[in-house]
Amino acid sequence: MLKWYEQIVPDGDVVISSRVRLARNLEGYKFSPLLKESEAVKLVDEVKSITSSLAEQDNRKYYSCNIKSLSDIDKAAMVERHIVSPLLVEKEQTTGLILSEDETVSIMINEEDHVRIQSIVGGLNLEKAYDIANRIDDIAYDKLHFAYDDKYGYITSCPTNVGTGMRASCMVFLPALSAARLIHKLIEEVGRYGVTIRGIYGEGTKSIGSIYQISNQKTLGNSEREIIQNIKRIVDQVMKQERKRREYMLSVNADELENQVYRAYGILKYARQITSNDAMTLLAQLKFGLDSGLIKFDKEFNVHKMMMGVQPGSLQWALGRNVGSTARDKARAEYISKELPNICEKAD
Repeated sequence: MLKWYEQIVPDGDVVISSRVRLARNLEGYKFSPLLKESEAVKLVDEVKSITSSLAEQDNRKYYSCNIKSLSDIDKAAMVERHIVSPLLVEKEQTTGLILSEDETVSIMINEEDHVRIQSIVGGLNLEKAYDIANRIDDIAYDKLHFAYDDKYGYITSCPTNVGTGMRASCMVFLPALSAARLIHKLIEEVGRYGVTIRGIYGEGTKSIGSIYQISNQKTLGNSEREIIQNIKRIVDQVMKQERKRREYMLSVNADELENQVYRAYGILKYARQITSNDAMTLLAQLKFGLDSGLIKFDKEFNVHKMMMGVQPGSLQWALGRNVGSTARDKARAEYISKELPNICEKAD
């Protein structure tokens, strides 16, 4: 089964993935920031105990571990693949993870909340992501006792998550709006509808390769389905704006854009060393060219899969060892050169 970042999906020119995350806390424990280490260990063990039930009832293979048992390379690669948050791997206190083999489902244990259930799928498909997360929530609820209030809903560490405890988000590729410096204006526009636009790894991070996350800001007062429909409406509008801006750019500057795309391909294909930032910038240009028909390959190619592969953690994970920056830059260039298809013809 292909992982979410390996899939070729409808609307993948703009929407890379959809994710739903549910924040839950167990009765009988203080909030995560207040736990003693012994309590954190007990919490992690209790949540990990549902792993076999998930495997039996969800028809997927599941694995569980303590985050401290993972290597630094494993941790970095998991952050890059959006399996876990930077907070989970950086926390000194004991934390844990339950992960499905296909990486569609991950459950972070003792992050900001006791439990963070996450489902991520390729493309614009928030309903599917929600259905998966909701099924996992039901299985976990039967085994764990989540804190719930009849008036306020699920009790969470951060007040903005109280209610459904749900964050729905889409990862989007916005090269045209970024080039036109319209992202700040877009952030202001969507903010009126309780939606925010953040960097590639969420709150407090920057965009890399023109990739952003669009998500809801509040969870209280709206149902899960209402939150999803609101995000879908916003993402649909952003998608239309991005595509319209691309059409405009191509109508006034097609030759220069085509040259930029072919130069990006040439550097990626023949460079002997390349940094992750340079690779992401050039891959973003290449993806724009492929999506716009400025360049064609002799076989199907998923640029975003390569964007994941060139990140430092993922690259070292593939190498099976920790290497310095110069060695990474060489290995990255070799990987890109080997995996990039040949140009088959020039677009009309």
